[in-house]
Amino acid sequence: ELFELFGKKLDQYVTFRPLKPWYRFRFNDGDTFNYGGTLEETLAEIRRFEPKDADGYLRLLEHSEKLFDAGFTELADAPFHSPATMLRQVPRLAKLQAYLSVSQFVAKYLSNPKMRQAFSIQPLLVGGNPYETTCIYGLIHFLERKWGVFFTMGGTGALVSALGKLMQEQGIDCRLSTTVASVDVERGKVQGVFLEDGTRIPADIVVSNADAMHLYKKMLPAGAANMQGWAKKRSRLSMGLYVLYFGTKRQYPDVAHHTIWFGPRFKEHLHDIFTRKVLTEDFSLYVHRPTATDPSFAPPGCDSFYALCPVPNQDGNIDWATEAPRLQKRILSELERTMLPGLSDSITSVFDMTPDDFATRYLSVAGAGFSVSPFFTQSAWFRFHNKAEGIKGLYLVGAGTHPGAGLPGVVSSAKVVDKLVPVAAAWR
Repeated sequence: ELFELFGKKLDQYVTFRPLKPWYRFRFNDGDTFNYGGTLEETLAEIRRFEPKDADGYLRLLEHSEKLFDAGFTELADAPFHSPATMLRQVPRLAKLQAYLSVSQFVAKYLSNPKMRQAFSIQPLLVGGNPYETTCIYGLIHFLERKWGVFFTMGGTGALVSALGKLMQEQGIDCRLSTTVASVDVERGKVQGVFLEDGTRIPADIVVSNADAMHLYKKMLPAGAANMQGWAKKRSRLSMGLYVLYFGTKRQYPDVAHHTIWFGPRFKEHLHDIFTRKVLTEDFSLYVHRPTATDPSFAPPGCDSFYALCPVPNQDGNIDWATEAPRLQKRILSELERTMLPGLSDSITSVFDMTPDDFATRYLSVAGAGFSVSPFFTQSAWFRFHNKAEGIKGLYLVGAGTHPGAGLPGVVSSAKVVDKLVPVAAAWR
């Protein structure tokens, strides 16, 4: 859709490959569950664990479609800076039981503990705890079923390059490796931005895709935002991420493109991460093997991986200089024991990222991996607004604003601003 706005076709810029399965779940006892493919294939997999849950999944999917229609189709690109917009949605959201958590939503339809665990992980894709995140995010089930799950050949970097090429073709000036230090605001109106080197770029309209919390805490003059903006600076943040990248000098053809690797605890472990903010000995992982789809990610006969591990954000005061090597060792040991035999003899090119890196590289407050956490009271109107609080000419896109994190959410936030900026510009 974005490329079509300029009379272009996406497949002229980048290639998407459908995945099958979408994800492979690996449970702590060694059982695996392949999710994705046709509806019948998914139902057959569910029946292996609990026959009656196949009908439950169909009812879950029906409910998910209603959440999708309300939460994504109608509201993902709708401005929510007016409280009246939120109030109009309350009856419908109540009817859809948006007050339930994702875990409670899934438990209504599925009885098998492993199926409940597998179908509750979606909030983690956008930085939320399934036991606390509103079941509005249960819409992801239908979103995936409607459109499928794809991989960009060349990785996310290829998609970034495609967008960059499109921008260049439209004459947009992109200044890379340049940090905006602050927004210039006078008498409640945007005047431009200041770069780190002191350069001032004048502008009547500024659209910020910086972390919303960082924007309000660090980039605006004291007192520039109104009371709503001040209140939102106290929002709860998502968890942090530890990401371990490595290659292998051999291939693992039986490992899927996406694997959700569950540790021995789930609910308790998430409580440790999100609430207690402590790093425990056990963990769960998302393991990415891009070479399952795109061989260019490694030399011939080799594989490429990363293992993403949810961890507390910097509010947990974890010494990552000490803990990162320990966690890396535990992760590699468990992967070798369970799904990557012989890993220690074939591993190469190892490096990692911690919440400290997210804080310094991406200016993410507390090193949070997904900005503001997606609780009900931090969604839609309660989230950072796409139209800045009390500052004329300033707009927000990205994970911390409405509708939220993840590629569909972030791109939709740009659609929201597209509805707001022309009106504001014409008014001036």
